[in-house]
Amino acid sequence: MAESLLEVKDLVKHYPLTQGVVLRKLIGSVKAVDGVSFSLKAGETLGIVGESGCGKSTVAKMLVNLERPTSGVISYKGEDITKLSGRALKAVRRNIQMVFQDPYTSLNPRMTVGDIIGEPYEIHPEVAPRGDRRRKVQDLLDVVGLNPEYINRYPHQFSGGQRQRIGIARGLALRPEIIVADEPVSALDVSVQAQVINLLEKLQDEFDLSYVFIAHDLSIVRHISDRVGVMYLGRIVETGTDTQIYEHPTHPYTQALLSAVPVPDPGARAHRERIILSGDVPSPANPPSGCRFRTRCWKAESRCASEVPLLAVPAVFPTGPAAHPSACHFAAEKQVVPPPPEDSGR
Repeated sequence: MAESLLEVKDLVKHYPLTQGVVLRKLIGSVKAVDGVSFSLKAGETLGIVGESGCGKSTVAKMLVNLERPTSGVISYKGEDITKLSGRALKAVRRNIQMVFQDPYTSLNPRMTVGDIIGEPYEIHPEVAPRGDRRRKVQDLLDVVGLNPEYINRYPHQFSGGQRQRIGIARGLALRPEIIVADEPVSALDVSVQAQVINLLEKLQDEFDLSYVFIAHDLSIVRHISDRVGVMYLGRIVETGTDTQIYEHPTHPYTQALLSAVPVPDPGARAHRERIILSGDVPSPANPPSGCRFRTRCWKAESRCASEVPLLAVPAVFPTGPAAHPSACHFAAEKQVVPPPPEDSGR
């Protein structure tokens, strides 16, 4: 069994809500992430999917220590990195790098490509002697499919896909073990998305990388991920292998997400039952009691309002493709497609 590089347990991030100008008063908190747990093994890709605002990017920022968690543990090779600071934190950051979502804002427009990719060497000079840095940057440009002669160009001289390759090269500069990719292809054209995904897979084999791949596009996540975690309103509601999640989903939210994935075959599309959820996503400042999905769920009963469902394997599925953790009281029940919501405008 592969070694676990990263263990995340009960991760929480709450942002305070205040009112007043002079005398600010705490009136509540936004529960962006509220008890997330998962693990990442060496050489593995863990996909995290969910709607916008569910807390995916906040998890990513906490993994690389851009945000400090309110509580919980992020353990890298057995050491809780949330308690580190100074040189110890700097050493860990070298091994956990990030590729950001927007290639247009994540690169400094006043810096050349060579300076952008070589900046990690200024922070970690032990990785590359000053006289060797230009060659290393050119090697990285070549690795991500860009001409090494572009080293003196500026970001505005590149396309979106090329800029994201530059961001990937920067993430590789320190030879990390883990890369956290926060929606790395969502701002790119579809044809360019495929190129970047193929590049990430190639680099994973070449550099023995482990990925935490965050996205809202389920088809992309299935293509690249070994395991998948589905997030809703700050919590993971279902997790399993790509086959378990995509072919045997047991949580109603996962089933609804998958029913919305476009199907290129018109014949298959005509026979597929679409699940249309009613209502809006609740506010993370005031989430529903019990199961957070209950206000939009067609299976919801009274116990869903009073009991928080645990992320666990349903007892009736000890083995088989459905035997994976799901935070639903009725995960063991056969999926029943709900009727479409009534159109109130008629």
